[in-house]
Amino acid sequence: MKIAIIDDNHFLIQSVKEKLSFFEEVEIKFTACDGNDLMGKLENHYHLDVLLMDIEMPVMNGIEATLLVKQKYPHIKIIMLTVFDNDENIFNAIKAGADGYLLKDVNPHTLFNGIVETLNGGAAMNPSIAMKTLKLLRNPVDFNLDNQEDFNLTAREIDVLEQLAQGLSYTVIAQNMFLSPSTIRKHIENIYSKLQVHSKLEAVQKAQRNNLI
Repeated sequence: MKIAIIDDNHFLIQSVKEKLSFFEEVEIKFTACDGNDLMGKLENHYHLDVLLMDIEMPVMNGIEATLLVKQKYPHIKIIMLTVFDNDENIFNAIKAGADGYLLKDVNPHTLFNGIVETLNGGAAMNPSIAMKTLKLLRNPVDFNLDNQEDFNLTAREIDVLEQLAQGLSYTVIAQNMFLSPSTIRKHIENIYSKLQVHSKLEAVQKAQRNNLI
């Protein structure tokens, strides 16, 4: 299995190399420090099976590099290997064409099995990443929105929304926030107006869809 590792952290490259050194089936062809470095090296080394790609890198990050590699060398499988498991990174990596998504603290056997699984047509994913991916499929989010700015919700209104999402009554929310129930009702009226919704359920669902809570 011909593999390349792309990461701007030399220590982490060495760590991945050590993990894969247990498996004689794996051959590390080269390493690159960012997407731009990778694209240059691929011109002479495009007979690869898998790229292990970091996300946060200077010059050209892993998402941008994945998009380019998939356009130019569609035969190469790409597994994102990163410390970041937030929804936006997962969504953008999959959208760019990533074939798998693993966290850097993965143990050697899980990493190796993930590579084998991906080469066999599967998708290497930590269980937590798989759950987040399912959540994103069920509740698609437009990550191009700057949500807080778009809706202009105050910190107190978001606090009220979070408690509404927990199923708490106006009275309990008022007690928790040391406010009167009428003040909570006023906050909720403002939330409805800003989110352009007409019920508690709609408000909570829209806030969750847009990562406000």
